[in-house]
Amino acid sequence: MKNKSAWFILFGFVFAILLSGCQPKGEATAEESTPDDQQAAVDHPLSDKKIALIMQQNLGTFSAQYIAGVEEQVEKFGGSVTVFTSDGDLAKMASNLDASINQGFDAILIDHGTKEALNQGVERAVEQDIPVVAFDAGVDVDGVVSLEQGDQLMAELTLEKLAADHGGEANIVKIWTAGFAPMERRQVAYEQFLADNPGIQEVTAFGAATQNTALDTQAQMEAVLKQYPEEGEITAVWAAWDEFAKGAVRAIEQAGRDDIKVYSIDMSDEDLQMIQKDGSPWVASAAVDPQDIGRIQVRYAYQLIGGETPEEQVTLEPIFIDADKLPETAVTTEELGEYIEGWGASEQGYSAALEDLEGR
Repeated sequence: MKNKSAWFILFGFVFAILLSGCQPKGEATAEESTPDDQQAAVDHPLSDKKIALIMQQNLGTFSAQYIAGVEEQVEKFGGSVTVFTSDGDLAKMASNLDASINQGFDAILIDHGTKEALNQGVERAVEQDIPVVAFDAGVDVDGVVSLEQGDQLMAELTLEKLAADHGGEANIVKIWTAGFAPMERRQVAYEQFLADNPGIQEVTAFGAATQNTALDTQAQMEAVLKQYPEEGEITAVWAAWDEFAKGAVRAIEQAGRDDIKVYSIDMSDEDLQMIQKDGSPWVASAAVDPQDIGRIQVRYAYQLIGGETPEEQVTLEPIFIDADKLPETAVTTEELGEYIEGWGASEQGYSAALEDLEGR
């Protein structure tokens, strides 16, 4: 019996060798079927990371494109994103931040908010070695990377265009709201602009961030136009956010007031459609590509995850968009760089490790 068992074992071994030799040369096993670059991405120490995005509110196409940029970059890095929206409620935003810490995300991205509402939670995240990258949040915690758009410069670019278009003499409506770090920075530039340009007079000011900001702004602007019905009483509108600009533009168009021009901050695909509309009162804006903002924020988060030490204060360079520079045919923000120099495709935030992770 022992000899027979040994014979069967030897026969099985020889058969396995012959079978392996008969495998077609062009095929690979399941483990080998993954291309080298994909396998490298899977095996990379920065892959498979879970990223939390904590937003003060998710409104309009700007937010949608910003989220798309975050998701696109995280996907390229082999990770996943969970978005927590707070509907403008700072207490809920702080609660969402706490939840993301408790759920053990590998990094946390913050979109807007205030220092008062978020500092305590951010400090707890940093204590637990969870990287945090904040965008326009006013967070003040060591070890956190904070991104902003160069808000004062954006305000200056649009206000200077307004003054130039109207020979330094204009009656303007300001649409703005307090309670947001970027708005506060834009207000600093606005106040300085009025001080430096005595020929520019503020007729009235209003603004509120709501769940229907553009629609609510439109209603308020319609009331302002009825209050100032004569040509020249209002020369221009300066909107510190594109959601404000949308509402103002629609009210002006419906009232047939082609004597009023609109200057704004931020840019999205919907904005471009309105700006390119024949006879649109919306003539200029300054912005950073919202998708680029999301992409860059993710890159800095991954730098921190990987143990790198990037600068903690990052300013994103804004681009001025003049309606006169746009083609007659409709364009999107994806195509805007063909007509507006410097728009989109920013490489900011990449490091050698991240380029390797992405397979660049």
